[in-house]
Amino acid sequence: MGIFGRKSNETTATTVATLPVDPALAALTGDYTIDPAHSSIGFTVRHAMVTNVRGTFAEHEGTLTLDGSDPGASTASIDVKIASIDTGIADRDGHLRSGDFFDAEQFPLMTFRSTEAAQLGGDTYRIKGDLTIKDVTKPLSIDLEFNGAATDVYGNERVGFEGSAEILRSDWGLTWNAALETGGVMVSDKVKLNFDISAIKNAG
Repeated sequence: MGIFGRKSNETTATTVATLPVDPALAALTGDYTIDPAHSSIGFTVRHAMVTNVRGTFAEHEGTLTLDGSDPGASTASIDVKIASIDTGIADRDGHLRSGDFFDAEQFPLMTFRSTEAAQLGGDTYRIKGDLTIKDVTKPLSIDLEFNGAATDVYGNERVGFEGSAEILRSDWGLTWNAALETGGVMVSDKVKLNFDISAIKNAG
């Protein structure tokens, strides 16, 4: 079952083939609120050229609008509180919040606003949008897997997605680094972003 629309290749001079609406997909239409207690937004970055450091942002909120009759019109919006960064090491987290990196006091939020979506096959999608960090906005493409929909034990209608994207942190002005005596740098420019999202359908 797909969330986002597919354009048919079967066309004539006067008509365009239209895929029938999946009733199960249409039933998902509505506004959703991301459940932060059951969602995770994190990152992985290479440290000292030899290992990976992983972290998460503990505080975030967002919304999804799913349109089952016109899935390509679905949208996503996420706000992440930079000060909630957590890599498991307090000193490192403090450095990441500082002006060397995110400057969380001056730029408290990282935001994503979707602009389009396309199906890659099956339940895999590519969501494109604008990622803003430190008041710098650049395009971001996220590959997502739709994990399905279910009603939980409290009667909440949920949908789930997981996915990832790779960015160069320098594109958003995150350029701090330190050279290693053996060559290379302390922190890689490439960062992998990870998303595991559970969202609850709003009442209405």
